[in-house]
Amino acid sequence: MERMNNVASNHSISVYSEIGNLKSVLLHCPGEEVENIVPDYLRRLLFDEIAYLEQARREHNQFADILTNKGVEVVYLTELMAEVLENPKVREAFLKEFIEEGKAATKGLQEALVEFFSGYSPKEFIRKCIAGVRKEELKHIKPKSLGDMVKNPYPFYLDPIPNMYFQRDPFASIGRGISLNVMANETRNRETIFAKYIFDYHPRFKNIPRWYNRDKTHPIEGGDILVLSDKVLAIGISDRTDPIAIERVAHKLLSSEERFETVLAFDIPKTRAYMHLDTVFTMVDYDQFTIYPGIEAPLDVYSINKGKNNELHIRYEHEDLCTILKEHLKLSAVNLIRCGDGDRIAASREQWSDGSNTLAISPGKVVCYNRNYITNDALRRNNVEVLEFDSYELSRGRGGPRCMSMPLVRENL
Repeated sequence: MERMNNVASNHSISVYSEIGNLKSVLLHCPGEEVENIVPDYLRRLLFDEIAYLEQARREHNQFADILTNKGVEVVYLTELMAEVLENPKVREAFLKEFIEEGKAATKGLQEALVEFFSGYSPKEFIRKCIAGVRKEELKHIKPKSLGDMVKNPYPFYLDPIPNMYFQRDPFASIGRGISLNVMANETRNRETIFAKYIFDYHPRFKNIPRWYNRDKTHPIEGGDILVLSDKVLAIGISDRTDPIAIERVAHKLLSSEERFETVLAFDIPKTRAYMHLDTVFTMVDYDQFTIYPGIEAPLDVYSINKGKNNELHIRYEHEDLCTILKEHLKLSAVNLIRCGDGDRIAASREQWSDGSNTLAISPGKVVCYNRNYITNDALRRNNVEVLEFDSYELSRGRGGPRCMSMPLVRENL
């Protein structure tokens, strides 16, 4: 069951660090979309396994309860979208765009889908958009083209969106603005439509600057974006984020009135296991970070600063990661806490279940999956408080607490 904790904030978006006291966060609790994952189409939907919805929801509610009990406002995507869709014209425009991007291209099918959705309340409507539309749910399609007539064994007219509970990726809060992202895989790109309509039409999120927009050509995803300080942004060059997109974000951000001075581009291995920077590297305290040791040796880092004539100055950083972080974050020392506590086998196993994917709710206090007990013990030995919750089913989606959350407001450090 989704719950909303009402806490007023001065700014609808304000994120200048990874570790400042978390005041407001966006979540999506898994719904029927998870039960529309079938083995034949796992890869199409970017899942490796079938998840059990009832247990996944229990785990997600544990996660939300940890945040709420620490005074964090938990905002749900479906609640925001339901408020946006109270406006009939906005609802009509959203559905048209959603159907088109869902590849329901024939006129007969489009008309049938519009009629199908017409009976839903705003909240039911948005949940059904996320859940997907099975073929047996549309009884009458008036054939108006060859595509309406040809038989197709695929079981959905509109695909489910089971990755929706990973709210980190469709957009990213950076300073007082957002990057409204382009997803690397077509199957996830509809997720960004929800953020588009929230930031276009929800009264809480008026006039938010955009450092990137979903109409661009090159992908960038929120799991690759880490706000290390009010001066330094880190972005992963990854399986899901292209360097051209990073340059464009850097150019827009560094030429704005924001305080950011440097974008650090981390070039990580391009594999599914390391799909985003935050699956191998997160910030847990002022001078402490979790890291998967498998990326340290091949890691290349580039610094991007504003140069002359509004051009970017890009430099390859020759030093090791600790030295780079010390220099750019003005720290006297940096401690890298290794996933698996440095044990190669434990590191590989716990990285796969997101041992490095921590969500800091304040300096030195992080939320983690309980299954990664070796990494969590290493964090505790380094004076980091670890708040754990169950992860039998949520971890099947290949994402951890940071992946599942998008901070909207953090207190400035």
